[in-house]
Amino acid sequence: MEKISLLKTFFGHEGFRTGQEAMVDAILSGRDVLGVMPTGAGKSVCYQLPALMLPGVTLVVSPLISLMKDQVGALLQSGVPAAYINSSLSQEEYFDVIDRVRRGAYKLLYVAPERLLTDGFLNLAKKMRISMLAVDEAHCVSQWGQDFRPSYLQIPEFIRQLDKRPVLGAFTATATRQVKEDIARLLLLEDPLQITTGFDRPNLFFRVEKPKNKSAWLLKFLEERPGESGIVYCATRKLVEAVSQELSIRGIPAVKYHAGLPDEERIQNQEDFVNDTARVMVATNAFGMGIDKSNVSFVVHYNMPKDMESYYQEAGRAGRDGSAAQCVLLFAPGDVSTAKYLILNSQDNETLTEEEQELVRRRDLNRLSQMAAYCRTHQCLRAHLVRYFGEDYPEGCGSCGNCKSGLESRDITLEAQKILSAVARAERKYRRGVGVNSIILMLSGSKERRVSQLGLDKLPTYGIMKDVDRKLIRDYMDFLIQEEYLCTQGDEYPVVRLTGNARGVLSGEEKVTYLYRKTEKPESLPARSAGAVESGGPLFEELRALRRKLAQEERIPPYMIFSNATLEDMARRRPGDMAGFMEVSGVGEVKAGKYGRAFLDKLREWEENEQEGQTA
Repeated sequence: MEKISLLKTFFGHEGFRTGQEAMVDAILSGRDVLGVMPTGAGKSVCYQLPALMLPGVTLVVSPLISLMKDQVGALLQSGVPAAYINSSLSQEEYFDVIDRVRRGAYKLLYVAPERLLTDGFLNLAKKMRISMLAVDEAHCVSQWGQDFRPSYLQIPEFIRQLDKRPVLGAFTATATRQVKEDIARLLLLEDPLQITTGFDRPNLFFRVEKPKNKSAWLLKFLEERPGESGIVYCATRKLVEAVSQELSIRGIPAVKYHAGLPDEERIQNQEDFVNDTARVMVATNAFGMGIDKSNVSFVVHYNMPKDMESYYQEAGRAGRDGSAAQCVLLFAPGDVSTAKYLILNSQDNETLTEEEQELVRRRDLNRLSQMAAYCRTHQCLRAHLVRYFGEDYPEGCGSCGNCKSGLESRDITLEAQKILSAVARAERKYRRGVGVNSIILMLSGSKERRVSQLGLDKLPTYGIMKDVDRKLIRDYMDFLIQEEYLCTQGDEYPVVRLTGNARGVLSGEEKVTYLYRKTEKPESLPARSAGAVESGGPLFEELRALRRKLAQEERIPPYMIFSNATLEDMARRRPGDMAGFMEVSGVGEVKAGKYGRAFLDKLREWEENEQEGQTA
């Protein structure tokens, strides 16, 4: 079969998404590829489709057992012969898979990187006809990536051990320029076709909120979305326990996930969430990479993550099927301190030298400052996020929290001069510098002991902004840092300093215009942007109920039958026969044969009831 026919038969798509066809064609021609495609952009199809067309088997290196299970489960549902080898298999299951591999029963075989160089697997691999090796989550090979795994460095040695080098494909959702260079170099890719399809996901609505009470904000947010499923990320295990308990007390079906839970409880909670038994997952960042659940309608970060890569990856677990979804970050100044503590007190990577560990620590602190800048910016959040990954984006998307709430401007030249003058005088008094909080206390005329200990109450700038709220002074200082009139230096105890740009303001030659969000809260704004899918409606809910029933009967996650986006398209089209059903986006031949009759019966029943209602 040719590629478009296979795409429809097994994956239910009429055509390719951006970048997919070029990557498929390159692989089929024997060329290595490196694909950086955001979550939900269809990375998997780039190697799963050519795997069906190439002779022999495609070996997929995947970092997590849960990720392998989800992907193999979805492939089997679509009629693609696939399997995995990992520690979750019983001895009997393991030998059954090995026997089938030897008989050439599979087109895709998933395996963890740690297993590649074991004697047993090497012997098996040498007897297999491996046409392609696909490396999923390829950013794990780089020590500059947020999920560095030393075992990924074994991949080139594994390839060298094979009699014939297969085509090599590397795929990831998040990679800066440096990480992309590392992937190509460390995996020894040969003249790879490199495609980055763009980091913007129009169906995601990004917003940063600064509530006085995060718990109350979250409860209100969830109560307004009774039928939606989502993830709440917390920075610590202790917070996960507290937030999940609070939600359960309030009657919201929530489960928790962190590394401190017993394996059985963690696995059960994950299954409850994936199977829609519990609609909210409260978790640390230990949860998510291996979850292929497509109907996540929101991701709330209760605390600020340590870097933009992690935030983009975690927030991107919402709206995987293209449906509209909310990505909300609840920010408090204390989040920066918490994240900094976690960075400075993290366990050292034993595979790195002391010098390399220090470089990684400095890199992490720099990433943290970039993350904090995202939380504090009054500019377009989508532009800020996309530009971080090196992609051009026009200012003002019109569909993020900042753009929707609108920006107002205010001349704060006088306030800026007071702040810059205070920093200048503190710098002259203390060559080592003074921190942002100390400057704020000095400007507000604080009587706190550390102000007098540092002698800041003796400077002429002491108390010159005593009538201004300290939070607003902090906002002004964040803005001056963002606009590069000020900068911070140092890791564990950063100090604030003037930059060369401050001279024009202090001399009165340059005005400072402060941009800030209007006071209206965008909480009631629609969670969709241009091109996003309208979700909901009574028929959609009926189709969801049918999907849930079928999933329970088969003991599989509902999204493995059809995604929310497919159900939405089905509700719009209302097909009356199998030919029409096959035109629904996401419906392939295999799934149509399995589930078509049940969904067509439901649609017919809906039409009849609707007609009866009109004639009554």
